[in-house]
Amino acid sequence: MHDPQRNENRPRGTYEFPFEFHHVDADHPRYVMIYHWHLEFEIIRVLEGALLVTLDEKSFRAKKGEIIFVHGGVLHSGIPEDGCVYQCIVFDLSSLLRGFTEITPYIQKILGGEIKVFHHITEEQADAVKTVGDIFEAFTQKKDGYQMTVIGQFYHFFGLVYEKHYYLESIVRSGRDYRKIMQLKMVVDYIEKNYAGQISLSDLSGAVSMSPRYFCRFFSEMTHQTPMDYLNRQRIEQACFKLVTTEEPVTEVAYSSGFNDLSYFIRTFRKYKGVTPGKYRRGLIPAAEL
Repeated sequence: MHDPQRNENRPRGTYEFPFEFHHVDADHPRYVMIYHWHLEFEIIRVLEGALLVTLDEKSFRAKKGEIIFVHGGVLHSGIPEDGCVYQCIVFDLSSLLRGFTEITPYIQKILGGEIKVFHHITEEQADAVKTVGDIFEAFTQKKDGYQMTVIGQFYHFFGLVYEKHYYLESIVRSGRDYRKIMQLKMVVDYIEKNYAGQISLSDLSGAVSMSPRYFCRFFSEMTHQTPMDYLNRQRIEQACFKLVTTEEPVTEVAYSSGFNDLSYFIRTFRKYKGVTPGKYRRGLIPAAEL
């Protein structure tokens, strides 16, 4: 999900139960899911409003009650709209191989990319929506034995995927498309590692061996925003997390998030969040964010 480490290499849950659950509303310091990727799979449920989702370079709008399925390694982001509230589970799909050898070929096909589970699951796949809802409800309530419900319902979900053909056969991506996505991942990783320092357009374009002019066009086509807009959004999201989870003065938060001018930081923060950093820290989030 939207963690500070974009290509994360850290445990999800525990070895015995590798499922990590998040409930995200406007009060969450990482409400906006900025571009990131991880090897684990992720499933997202929209509870309220809508979430503008981008998977690699494809975008769509998921509404209340709908499900997003993210395959491992896919670059993804989510912009909340209309008072969006959503939940995520990041999980190690290979953990489902520990149970029964009979299901191994089915899971392996998904892990190996031979089939692609539908990335947008709607009321047209009502049985899958309900099954995923049961998984999230088990996490939300955490009654005794909820772990068995979670694992059992994941098996049920993937059973439905095969039974009802809620998947696409492997689509061979062209070399050009694959190269573009890998270049975008390189830029995202570069920004993640260096956002706290001074980053120029030349630095970003140089990270993928492009001219600044061509890079701007490439980045805008892939993400629908300029490189500097993305960089500032990344820095503001990091600042939000620090404001909520630390007692660092606002000035220190600005500097450690990559801004060397406090006034510019406050203006930029207000542009993206509709409120000053101080008010955000006090929980005074504008109605538009709720």
